[in-house]
Amino acid sequence: MNDTSPAHGPGDDAVAQAAQRLLKAVDDHVPCAPVRDLIGRDDVKAAYAVQELLTARRLEAGGRVTGRKIGLTSPAVQQQLGVDQPDFGVLFADMSVNDGGSVLVGELLQPKVEAEIAFVLGAALAEGPLDAAQIRAAVAHAVPALEIVDSRIADWDITFADTVADNGSSALYVLGSPAKPLADFEPVEAAMTMKRGEETVSTGNGAACLGDPLTALGWLARTARDVGDPLRAGQVVLSGALGPMVPATAGDTFTADISGLGSVSVRFHASGHGHSQEGATA
Repeated sequence: MNDTSPAHGPGDDAVAQAAQRLLKAVDDHVPCAPVRDLIGRDDVKAAYAVQELLTARRLEAGGRVTGRKIGLTSPAVQQQLGVDQPDFGVLFADMSVNDGGSVLVGELLQPKVEAEIAFVLGAALAEGPLDAAQIRAAVAHAVPALEIVDSRIADWDITFADTVADNGSSALYVLGSPAKPLADFEPVEAAMTMKRGEETVSTGNGAACLGDPLTALGWLARTARDVGDPLRAGQVVLSGALGPMVPATAGDTFTADISGLGSVSVRFHASGHGHSQEGATA
């Protein structure tokens, strides 16, 4: 990892300025310049400090946390961004879209869609060794999911720090059906096909997600505990993309099928009534 951040790291003022730049992009509905000029390209601490500031702002406005998303689980994407680790973002209740629901594309900036396996936790992951056995036992069930990612940074010109600060470039998520316990479904063996209309636009498998989506969940559990905000029972975890993300435009319908698990879909429309994403990017 090539560290281009200042020797002593950015101060609170730089973190606050980065957060304000991202908030202004949301408020103005105009993508902004990257924030790495303020916090460095890959300063992990500073990037999460920005994310925490934006999360606090959202909680103050009445937001409710429903879980986390894991990003940068693909070795190819990590190599592209010059990092050697995943990242995470926070999921809020108003980011959830019903399976088969519709999203008003004009309320997003530059959305893309990726297919994932989501885990719903039946137990907290705050104590104990957080080893593979404990991670597996904590999962109540898995469901197919779509994550709608949407960078607030113009042209998706992001480094590790940019995407972390921007809440993992998250926007919305869709949970499909059915829900299956891990006794009936093995995430690493899953194959994914995502279609836009009738055209296959993304394929992948469980091994594309850090070698196993449960490995990604374990990484998140340990990281979340380390930062003092462990995963809790009932939370949703989007475990990471199983294949390439695909840009979305008005009129698109995306359907992902995950073998052994099920399917999930979402559509995008240009106007009228649909899911409102107001504030869903902070």
